[in-house]
Amino acid sequence: MLTAFVLIACESRRISEVAQAIAELPNVAEVYSVTGEFDIIALLRLSDYDSLDQSVPSGIAQIAGVTETKTVLAFRRYSRRDLAAGFDIGLS
Repeated sequence: MLTAFVLIACESRRISEVAQAIAELPNVAEVYSVTGEFDIIALLRLSDYDSLDQSVPSGIAQIAGVTETKTVLAFRRYSRRDLAAGFDIGLS
């Protein structure tokens, strides 16, 4: 299972509309409106890289109002349980 974070810039007057459209797409687990350089972040759960192609360039990027996307793939998930067990993630 792949996890991807998609940072999305869109026309400011369409943020809510775009976020709702993204939330309806396959493989989209969560959608957030955020502050900063991007307007929306979508969390995707994917079975393979082909699904990523279908979800981002053929899906999210095609929604009216989307002006830019950047995708970040996750290598590993860290949870509170990992931290409680003393798992070192490089924090001092």
